[in-house]
Amino acid sequence: MTTYFSEMDSPVGCLLLQGDGQFLTGLHMPLHKWWDGLEADWERSDEAFAMARAQLAEYFAGERQEFDVPLRLVGTPYQQRVWQELQNIPFGQTITYAELARRVGQPTAARAVGHANSRNPVSIIVPCHRVIGVNGKLTGYAGGLDRKEWLLAWERGVVPVAQRELFAVV
Repeated sequence: MTTYFSEMDSPVGCLLLQGDGQFLTGLHMPLHKWWDGLEADWERSDEAFAMARAQLAEYFAGERQEFDVPLRLVGTPYQQRVWQELQNIPFGQTITYAELARRVGQPTAARAVGHANSRNPVSIIVPCHRVIGVNGKLTGYAGGLDRKEWLLAWERGVVPVAQRELFAVV
């Protein structure tokens, strides 16, 4: 099966989209362009990601709060449950890892949901950035805590559109 990819600029830096031509299977915020020269077995297709790119652009323009991009999330049944529950966290709101554990039926498994959260293959759309520590602190985010902080501020309306800045990807 061919793996397709696309890139798009965003206020949190370059986004790498990955999929199978029908479903979005990955959305990453790399801290550097680690994929340069590694896509020999991948095929670039901006068309395959037209819907995802349009919805992400609307999100960053302040015009979209929910996504309906077709997803194929590959993970364990437990990870799938956690990722599904992440999609129930409303735009602009946060919950704790402990609350997420409670919502998936394992109230003492905050660390386990944190681990599943860290394996989320489709960031932003599956909003793992909306999960915070019990003390209100921002903890763990594959794209970097500065991006997590920006996304949460953006969703709360604290970052005006005119003040968006791109994160450097080197």
